[in-house]
Amino acid sequence: MKLFIQNMVSLRCKMLVKQELEKLHLHYTYLELGEIHLTKDISDADKHTLQAALHKAGLEIMDDKKSIIIERIKNVIVEMIHYADEMPKEKYSAYISEKVGKDYHFLSELFSRNKGITIEHFIILHKIERAKELMMYNELTISEIAYKLNYSSVAHLSHQFKKVTGLTPTFFKQMNRKKRKNLEDI
Repeated sequence: MKLFIQNMVSLRCKMLVKQELEKLHLHYTYLELGEIHLTKDISDADKHTLQAALHKAGLEIMDDKKSIIIERIKNVIVEMIHYADEMPKEKYSAYISEKVGKDYHFLSELFSRNKGITIEHFIILHKIERAKELMMYNELTISEIAYKLNYSSVAHLSHQFKKVTGLTPTFFKQMNRKKRKNLEDI
């Protein structure tokens, strides 16, 4: 049985879900951002108990098919930008379409209609948050960050960074105190 969890976008969330499943003695074969594959069907009582525990942490079991697809899109993007060792070489549209298993045009329309922003803008917001994180670590140059995040140039990263944050990457890196947004809040 598959369960889809809304707002499960960090490793902390994943650990919390894992703990709650263990408390209820629910076994799973797959547990990744936003998705769980249980080894057997879950009783209504266990589902209600799990839902209540997850709700306290700001997570929610989803039943609506459109919401599940949107959450899968978000999770693919978060995984791609924040947790993958390197960005995909193919176009993001092809990558997302392949991972979600649906036509990109359909995904794009559904996402925009329900989230109020395009998938592309959602990707940009996450890339900028990742850039901010990498700048705060102060281990990479801005040029290396641009390359790591698949920007065509430092100028392209700088333009998007300034458009989103109002600051240049250099100024932000020098400040190194600006608070990052939690992934759950983007």
